[in-house]
Parts: sequence; structure tokens; C-alpha cells
Amino acid sequence: MGSTKVKAVVANPLETEQRKELELLADTGAIYSMLPGSVLRDLGIAPSGKRRFRLASGGVEEYSIGEGYILIGGVGATSVVVFGVEGSTPLLGVTTLELLGMQVDPVTGKLKPMELLLL
Repeated sequence: MGSTKVKAVVANPLETEQRKELELLADTGAIYSMLPGSVLRDLGIAPSGKRRFRLASGGVEEYSIGEGYILIGGVGATSVVVFGVEGSTPLLGVTTLELLGMQVDPVTGKLKPMELLLL
């Protein structure tokens, strides 16, 4: 399976007219979605705290987090977003995917609706 890239609209959850269309890399190894910090700030999204993250390199770094509204295929949700470094690849993490009720199909590499359970 190759990389799963999806077109998404990212917006300020309090002022959804402040929005930007981006291509995100669906990363099932990432807990939260990450976008370059400048993109989030341009949308008027302010940091609300900091969290420590283990990186693919094995190191640990602290990043600011906030909340963004992410819309994919007509389905939207507010999710935690990480203020990434400039030039970083925008990532769609599993928390956002679950909030949207979507998952990556391992056969096709595309997003598909997930079975939502209320047991």
C-alpha cells in the first residue's frame, strides 16, 4: 500500500469561513493531525497548550496544540491539531479519522467509512 493523500478543508472551528483547502497525508501512526503552524495561525487558530510527541526518528519533541475543524468528503469534525514546523507534511491522524467516522482501507489505500459501534 502506498501513501494515502486526501483533499481536506481545514478551518477555524469558531469562524468556519476562515478556511483553507489542503492535501493531507493519512498517517495511521500519528495520533493527532499536524499542519504547519503558519497555516493554523493564518486561520486564526491559537495554541491552547503543549504536548510531547515521540517522533519517527525516536526523539521526543514538544509541540503546541489547538483545535481545528477538518472537512473531508462532506463530513466535518473539530479535532486536536498540532502546530508543526514550517515545511512539514500536513498529516491526518487517527483521532481525526475516527472523529470523521473514516478509516484507511488497507487494500485500496483510500479512506472509507468505518463501522461505528454503540455497544
